[in-house]
Amino acid sequence: MTSTALEGRDDKARKGNDGGMEPPKLTSLDRALVGWSLVFVVSQSLIARLLGPVAPRVLEVQTAWSARRYAAILAKMDDDELARYRSHFYPDFVHPLIYAIALRTGVARLHELAPTGRTAHALLSAAPAVSAAGDYVENVAGLYLLAHRDRATDGVVRAVSTVSIVKWILALGVLGYLTQGFARIWLRALRRG
Repeated sequence: MTSTALEGRDDKARKGNDGGMEPPKLTSLDRALVGWSLVFVVSQSLIARLLGPVAPRVLEVQTAWSARRYAAILAKMDDDELARYRSHFYPDFVHPLIYAIALRTGVARLHELAPTGRTAHALLSAAPAVSAAGDYVENVAGLYLLAHRDRATDGVVRAVSTVSIVKWILALGVLGYLTQGFARIWLRALRRG
């Protein structure tokens, strides 16, 4: 069914007895998407609060690309900053699950409103889980390398940086797709409204 046919069906379902439009009803996926999105914002805020002024260093570490650069970034941190950096990993073991669920819920809801092909839908549904898996690899490696800096070779740092970048591309790619998809649907609804 096309998105136009779905929107037409939604319009008929919202017409009241007097012919006026009723506000759309929230579906269970809508409620789940709002709920998981709020949990994501709280989780992200908690991690940002734990990191404090060290937050910009996280992206630097994730994209270090060499053992020398990795060591230089950590050397810039004092003991308090290193403790803050280490402390963010623990809530970050829950955070990937949260954003993966939020993104997958968004993909499912957008697919209901504007269906995509099977392959595109499968890829969009899988990307958040693959991104979260990469985040877990990055977190385990980050904690390990923080405790064993002598093991941070160029190859290891490049591998972890690659996983980090792929994680970001997948998560932000799905978020971008959802943003433009929902924006189109909402703009169409506003124009009709």
